Amino acid sequence: MMTKKQFVKYIVTALLLFTGSLRSYSHPMPNSLVLIDMHSNGVGLELQLPLVELKLAVGGQIDTNTDDWAEKSKTELKAYILKHLHPSGLNNEDWNVAITDLQVTPPAQGDQNQYQELTVHLWLQPASESDVRSFILDYDVIINQVVTHTALVSIRQDWEAGIYQDQPVQTGTIAMDVVNNIVPPFKVEAQKGSWFEGFKSMLVLGMRHIQEGTDHLLFLLVLLLPAPLLPGRRRWLNFGGVKYSLQSLLKVVTAFTIGHSITLLIGALELVKLPSQLIETLIAFSILVSAIHAIRPIFPKQGIFIAFGFGLIHGLAFANTLTGLKLSPGQMALSILGFNMGIEIMQLFIVLLIVPWLILMSRTSIYREFRVFGAVLGGIAALSWMIDRMTEQTNPLSAYIEKIILYDHWIILFIAALAIISTIFLGKPKVTETRIY
Repeated sequence: MMTKKQFVKYIVTALLLFTGSLRSYSHPMPNSLVLIDMHSNGVGLELQLPLVELKLAVGGQIDTNTDDWAEKSKTELKAYILKHLHPSGLNNEDWNVAITDLQVTPPAQGDQNQYQELTVHLWLQPASESDVRSFILDYDVIINQVVTHTALVSIRQDWEAGIYQDQPVQTGTIAMDVVNNIVPPFKVEAQKGSWFEGFKSMLVLGMRHIQEGTDHLLFLLVLLLPAPLLPGRRRWLNFGGVKYSLQSLLKVVTAFTIGHSITLLIGALELVKLPSQLIETLIAFSILVSAIHAIRPIFPKQGIFIAFGFGLIHGLAFANTLTGLKLSPGQMALSILGFNMGIEIMQLFIVLLIVPWLILMSRTSIYREFRVFGAVLGGIAALSWMIDRMTEQTNPLSAYIEKIILYDHWIILFIAALAIISTIFLGKPKVTETRIY
């Protein structure tokens, strides 16, 4: 039998939920995000707390009357969060909690539905050796005062389960139990994983990195354009033969592979650190130089050294993907191996798709125009990316190029069709041609 006090509490809660639903109908109600990063010796946690809701929760404890109240109250906010977040093992042993960073994040530019957020990074660690893949999270940040608020919980990174940051897996929600008027503890239970699963996921990640890396793809394509041709003093000559072309292509691709493998290793182990902006700008510069070289040989007999040198730069960019995962030494070793294998598999696949058509077309008179046209487009894209990365502002041309590259399969089909048609209907170029390109 429900008592009068319980009945009143139930009605009040129902009204709050009803008014909350009206508010969400007129304007989306922001949730908190709890992002979990599984590691071998502990758990990383990132909280994304909407300030508009956090202000309601702490209004009675912190002065929130100024626009920059969150910036001024970081110490108090840390204390509030630590008070309302308690992890423990399945054996009921409390874990140690440390806040490693706390920042106010502005809404994305031009996005009217986003809110200012407080982004909090925490490190959770068992007091003694225990399983970190299963634990209890006693959490009621904001929810303790704003009963309509919900926290969405996702595992963002779990190397052993093959989950990495761009593909988080939502595992549940934390919300008020309105019947019992409590926030139930949330059980975090990562799916069973293995080191093989982690290795496999890194191999797939390496393949995706090349497949989706527009600049890496373009560099590889521009690098291959002059490979079937004999170099002259100031110009590219004619087709050097199938054997020469294959040897030349193999040397260029191998040199690039060795270069990026070296810096992937030393970069992932954080033996060398360069600013990300500098690395990305140098990658765009490598495409520009390769495009010029494809039009007119800059280093006629040093192509493999250029490929090796630029491979060193690209390897540092590859390494940035792994260093952000914060893996244990054993996991990192397997990740470097798997990631590099994935890069090589996808790179080889692209070469096998493109090279036969380049060799076929390079025996015709149209290849000169095709090579120059492709190199010019590559050079324009490289210049656009260099400006982007130096100014840290996207220009319309870069955005347009990114859209074009999405149709890469059609581009390959076009190259194949052009190679077949030119072989059937067009003759071979004259050996005595004197053009500088």
